[in-house]
Amino acid sequence: MAGLPPIISIITPSYNRVDELKHLYQSLKNQSVDPSLFEFIVSDDSSTDSTEETVKQWQAESNFTIKFITQENQGPGAARNHGLENSEGELILFVDSDYEAHPDWIKTIYDEYTNDSFDACGGPDAAKDDFTTLQKAIDFAMTSFFTTGGMRGHSEKMMAKFFPRTHNMGIKRSVYEKVGGFGSLRHGQDIEFSNRIRKSGGRIKFLIDAVVYHRRRTSLKQFFKQVFNWGVARVNLGKIDSSMLEPIHFLPALATLIGFGIVGTAIYPDFSMDKLFLIILIPLGFISLFGAVKKNDLRIFPYLLIVIPAQIIGYGLGFILNFIKRFIFNQGSWTGFKKRYYA
Repeated sequence: MAGLPPIISIITPSYNRVDELKHLYQSLKNQSVDPSLFEFIVSDDSSTDSTEETVKQWQAESNFTIKFITQENQGPGAARNHGLENSEGELILFVDSDYEAHPDWIKTIYDEYTNDSFDACGGPDAAKDDFTTLQKAIDFAMTSFFTTGGMRGHSEKMMAKFFPRTHNMGIKRSVYEKVGGFGSLRHGQDIEFSNRIRKSGGRIKFLIDAVVYHRRRTSLKQFFKQVFNWGVARVNLGKIDSSMLEPIHFLPALATLIGFGIVGTAIYPDFSMDKLFLIILIPLGFISLFGAVKKNDLRIFPYLLIVIPAQIIGYGLGFILNFIKRFIFNQGSWTGFKKRYYA
């Protein structure tokens, strides 16, 4: 296939993520498909680190095509659109800079593509053994059926409509030509993009074996800001199209309100602490222990006791505050945290 355009284009937006990109690049080098099948497009958003120099080194040594393109800082959606404009493949894959691909990631998606089983697809994310204990705890919180795994796409039995997300997503070029690129939302623009694909009649498929590994936030503060912004984004999506705001998306907000109510009543003398223990701590302890056993690492148990509440409360607060702003006071779109945040 020498000299022919690549069949697959892999697009990754990046902003000052060179250390994470190194892991992603290595995982693409280890893919189980012919490297002539794909090109890797690093769509830079005006990084100030050594991203450009590093990618140019890869270009000189790699056995697959690597493109480096850059733009003025506009956010990941614009960077992905820039990547789309410079892509050549008939199958376009998206993966974010803080991910690594399973060795069979491309093969799994490409096999389904050749069988014409989808117009757009997505797959799950997971954790690797060399991830930190906190990253493993966050991975469980984000993928478990008890938390958000049933909504985000980590099981073939989902509790909500599946919207492929750009950390692990594939589309045919014909889809891009039909629905256009990504919108202007700071967060949630991949869900809005997937929603347009769904409304256009596109066949969307969840590929459970197309796995990527997420090097998640390395501090609890970063994680809280991230899930808070996702709660904010869900309300913004609902304002664009009510079909993107399902009853299940209200559950973290409801749990947050109930939790605050229980803790608030605990200050009264007639509210015994054993009730608080039974209502909150026992279920949390059970889920945390289940997560530690499932991950085969008991060290994550105490982390989960903090990470799971942080996830639910962070998302719930972002959702509640933006719901009040947008649906009650009819204010304009809100982003949430901005400073030192990029994803």
